[in-house]
Amino acid sequence: MNSFYELSPLIFVLIGTGFTFLITVLGASTVFFIKDDVKASTQNSFLGFAAGVMIAASVWSLLLPAIEMAEEQGLPGWLPAGGGFIFGGLFLFLLDKTLPHLHMGMEKPEGVASSLKRTTMLVLAVTLHNIPEGMAVGLAFGMAGKAGAGAGLASAIALAIGIGLQNFPEGAAISLPLKKEGLSSKRAFTYGVLSGFVEPIAGIIGVLLVGGIVSIMPWMLSFSAGAMIYVVAEELIPEANSDEHSHAGTLGVMMGFLVMMILDVALG
Repeated sequence: MNSFYELSPLIFVLIGTGFTFLITVLGASTVFFIKDDVKASTQNSFLGFAAGVMIAASVWSLLLPAIEMAEEQGLPGWLPAGGGFIFGGLFLFLLDKTLPHLHMGMEKPEGVASSLKRTTMLVLAVTLHNIPEGMAVGLAFGMAGKAGAGAGLASAIALAIGIGLQNFPEGAAISLPLKKEGLSSKRAFTYGVLSGFVEPIAGIIGVLLVGGIVSIMPWMLSFSAGAMIYVVAEELIPEANSDEHSHAGTLGVMMGFLVMMILDVALG
């Protein structure tokens, strides 16, 4: 068991983000089995669940550890937590304004003007969600690898399970509408897989940026939290409540928050 904790932090990151990526692939594979359109209420509940998971993960798995690490380093806990949180939100804001993307059910794309195909911009919209998720899971597993402690690894596993749970419907949420857009099942599945591939990349980049400088870790954890909350507030919750009856989306948010909170507290 001790030899397991001696693995490179990069290996830990690949294990964690590889798991969440695999769940995205499984979600995208539903395009081969589901023939009918997904009901709006079901879609809203999935989006709400993803939002709830990301909110809880931002607090228990990212901000609270960031505050604890900062205080252990002799810093005011709120400084890196607040500063990183703001920078993370600004980072996603800039991506949102520059990267051409199109949200489901919308006709007008966001970001800079582009000649990209509609299907490509639909995939890029989901890819935006996966950047902070991949970075969060990568940092959690990288931190566990550096610390070599069971508690840290358990917390990282809880985060990966939570993100994985919401990645399944997220994978389906990209592949099924793409099939409705006229793509073949195989192409829709491929695009769904590609949308999740950014998670391992983001996780590896996050850990490489931190490197051996432990003092940066609180800032990076809160950076991921800020980016995730931006996605939740800007896209997931509004889309989950876009239907005339918003109860499904609201209940999804509460269920996602509850599941992630229980996972983190029970395992971490």
